[in-house]
Order: sequence, then structure tokens, then C-alpha cells
Amino acid sequence: MEEHVPIIGIARHRLGVDGEGVTTLVVFHSCPLRCKYCLNPRTITESTEHIEHFTCKELYGKVKADELYFLATGGGVTFGGGEPALRYEFVRDFRKICGEKWRIYVETSLNVPQQNIEALISVVDGFIVDVKDMNPNIYEAYTKRDNTQVLANLRFLANQGRQDDVLVRLPLIPDFNTAYDRGESRAILEKMGFMRFDEFVYIKY
Repeated sequence: MEEHVPIIGIARHRLGVDGEGVTTLVVFHSCPLRCKYCLNPRTITESTEHIEHFTCKELYGKVKADELYFLATGGGVTFGGGEPALRYEFVRDFRKICGEKWRIYVETSLNVPQQNIEALISVVDGFIVDVKDMNPNIYEAYTKRDNTQVLANLRFLANQGRQDDVLVRLPLIPDFNTAYDRGESRAILEKMGFMRFDEFVYIKY
């Protein structure tokens, strides 16, 4: 029997925010982090409200309505969350169903076992990596987790020569890091060969 995975949202017709071209964002439930300013707290709630469960075939049947947009713009499906790399088997099976014609992106913290990223690297066109901050003390203060696995997975992607396929998100996080800290993070990443960055500021409400 096919696995049903929990999905809290499917957003269509996204342009230039989750990869190339027109994309559909599929948001998985569950995340290993507990960030102070979580951008999507529904991914870590224990409530089952607003959570649907899909098999790969069911999800494909739902998102293929936008195939013409994907093909015309070089877009496809972006898996986010939460942490989609926790569902690497589902993403890998989805690629088998949709074939090579769509692009697949994964928005990830990389705070998962390396075997998860190893399983995804051959089926994913691009990674959108939210590293928070490369300083381990800042990272742990903000996420309540350490970033040892993040660093290991960044090195793995670099060793595989996938730097050009990685967009690194570097937020300025109020009360946690500074512009100087962010510059230090960028310098470390550039030494690893990563050159594509999205720098922005978290806004506290």
C-alpha cells in the first residue's frame, strides 16, 4: 500500500520565489527545528486540523493541472515545510511519476541525516537551503538544535559539485544575529563554493 504523507498546504502559480519559472509549493507537516520565529508553525503543531494526506499518485493528480505552466516556464514542484528532506522517499517516488520534464526543488534546513540528502541529490534539480546562521551558538539559540548536520550536508553538496544548484537563504534575525554575523556566514559559505544567496530580514510581529 502506498504511503500517505501529511501535507498542510498546496500553493499554485508561484513565480520566482521557490525556484525557476512557475512552481507549485507543497508543504509537508513536521520539522526537526523549533525556531523562535517559525514562519510556518502549523508544520509543528500536533493538531490534525487542516492536514490532508496524499499518496504520490494523488498528489501528482492534483498538481498536474499546471503542467503547461511548468513546461512553458521551466518550473515545477517545490517541496517545503516543515522539512521535506524527512520525506525523501516520497519525493524520490514523486520524481518517478512525474518524470524528468518538471523541475523539482526542495526547501530544506539540511538538518537531517546525510543519507536523506544522498537519496535526494540525484532526483532534485535545486536545493533552497535556509541555514539560519553558520555560527553554531547563534544557530542553537534560535532553533534549539545544533547545526553539525547542516555543516556536514553542506560539505556533501559541495563535494558533489552541486553549489550552483543551491540557493542559500541568509536571514537577519532580530535579537539573534547581526549584519556582521550574516557577513561571516556568507564568507564561510563562499569558501565552500556557494555563490547564490537570498538575504532578507525576519520581521517580528
